[in-house]
Amino acid sequence: RICAQLYADNSPYYDQCCAGAVLVVEPGADVPYMPHEWAARVSSLVVGTRCDLTVWSRAGKKGKSRTFAA
Repeated sequence: RICAQLYADNSPYYDQCCAGAVLVVEPGADVPYMPHEWAARVSSLVVGTRCDLTVWSRAGKKGKSRTFAA
């Protein structure tokens, strides 16, 4: 099961909205630091059913947070 997928590329066209490299988030994952190669790359995300994904504006769960749910 996958909780969320973060994508590196985005497009205004619906059929191309989630493309490029994909970072998969497993249910219950706690990742306070993004992998180095993903720093400032995420442009879109999809959250699975019955999952919440909380992201922060700064590393180490600091700064402003936002939760996405489905």
